[in-house]
Amino acid sequence: MADAGVAGERAVSRLREGLRAYGLIVAMWIRSTTAYRTSFVLTTVGNFALTALDFLAILLMFSRVDALGGYSLPEIAFLYGLTSISFGFADLMIGSMDKLGQRVRDGTLDTLLVRPAPVLAQVAADRFGLRRLGRITQGTLVFGYALSVVDIDWTAGRLLLVPVMLVSGSAIFCAVFVAGAAFQFVAQDASEVQNAFTYGGTTMLQYPPTVFGKEMVRGVTFVLPLAFVNWVPATYVLGRPYPLDLPGWVAFASPLVAAVCCAAAGVAWRAGLRSYRSTGS
Repeated sequence: MADAGVAGERAVSRLREGLRAYGLIVAMWIRSTTAYRTSFVLTTVGNFALTALDFLAILLMFSRVDALGGYSLPEIAFLYGLTSISFGFADLMIGSMDKLGQRVRDGTLDTLLVRPAPVLAQVAADRFGLRRLGRITQGTLVFGYALSVVDIDWTAGRLLLVPVMLVSGSAIFCAVFVAGAAFQFVAQDASEVQNAFTYGGTTMLQYPPTVFGKEMVRGVTFVLPLAFVNWVPATYVLGRPYPLDLPGWVAFASPLVAAVCCAAAGVAWRAGLRSYRSTGS
């Protein structure tokens, strides 16, 4: 019991230390970014406009059709907004992790290893991109539109599920970022592989599950559970059947799935870091 208590205290201490280091590095990059306000505003607006093209493509589709996969425009806007906000927060917080392979190749990861701060916190906060607020803002506007026009029979459970989806979805995407970075310890040129699951995953989730084959839906439900970012809980909120006929309680499983994903990503990160061998440069 005593050993377990000591281990728990150490874990809490490491977490506190990591959050402190992360906060200090983020604050440094924010000061650096806002020192050039015009550049910051232009890049943020550019990020907003670039991500808005995704929803513009959906609007163009609906100029020719009334429904996509059986879903109306407000319902797809609901899926789109949820995904964009969840991914946007994950990308804002730790989106720089996809650059880890470059650090491994050029040996600059060694610099982080000798600093008295957790490596994960340093990599996650490195080059913190405040411009990524553009994606979150754009997603929030689309989500606000969806909430104002979508036909939902709001109950206490559905109301509660919306913020749960946003928090859990962000955590799931964060876990994917960390796991992808851990893979780059082994395959240093794997940033595009990671992007296929992060940026590619968020693009897929912006559309209803009914437009994809059941094998694809099974894969993102049971293998890489991105479906719990929005598909599974959102179909409950929208009153739509999920293609795999899952039981109703699964709609509320997103926090559990997020916790499992984060734990698995943590294990992968520690294994990847232990396997790292310095370049010697």
